[in-house]
Amino acid sequence: MSGVRHGDSFESTCPAAGKRVTIMPEKETIERAERDKEPGKSPSTQAGEFVREEFHHVRQGKHGARSPQQAIAIGLSKARRAGVKLGAPKAGGSTNRARKQAERDLARGLSGKRHVSPRRSRATENALQRESRSTAAKSALSRQTKGAARRRGRSSLHKAAMKALRTKGKEGLRRAGQKAARTRQRHAR
Repeated sequence: MSGVRHGDSFESTCPAAGKRVTIMPEKETIERAERDKEPGKSPSTQAGEFVREEFHHVRQGKHGARSPQQAIAIGLSKARRAGVKLGAPKAGGSTNRARKQAERDLARGLSGKRHVSPRRSRATENALQRESRSTAAKSALSRQTKGAARRRGRSSLHKAAMKALRTKGKEGLRRAGQKAARTRQRHAR
């Protein structure tokens, strides 16, 4: 996350509009991502702060998104351009176009160059304004999460749970256990 000035604006591709949008990560988002980086949390955890911010913007009505996946993509693009060392998706995991764009975003974030075309940014911002706000609803997010978990498969989820067991620590495990108990209780009704 080095070399990020809080007043910087970043440019990102908007697949729905086929154009680019100016995105400014909020100061708090960058600070939260930096706090995640300090204890050695993974780049995807750091990038999660930017995705969270993006959903917050859609809920606030700053702009819309065609799907939850698009809002996630914008957030990940923001993160890469802000300097989070989040690698591009592997071949087969996404389209060639998305992978190449992720590589460009990462290179832009690491280079520190910041040039934004105001006209292109306005056009994309206007395109996103026309998109739906319901893509950030809890139900839409729930569908996206469950679908992503299904695509990952059981062994991948098991591996993630085992890693959490190793890395959470005593207090984290206690909290996770309490949360699981609450979930079981809620589904038992």
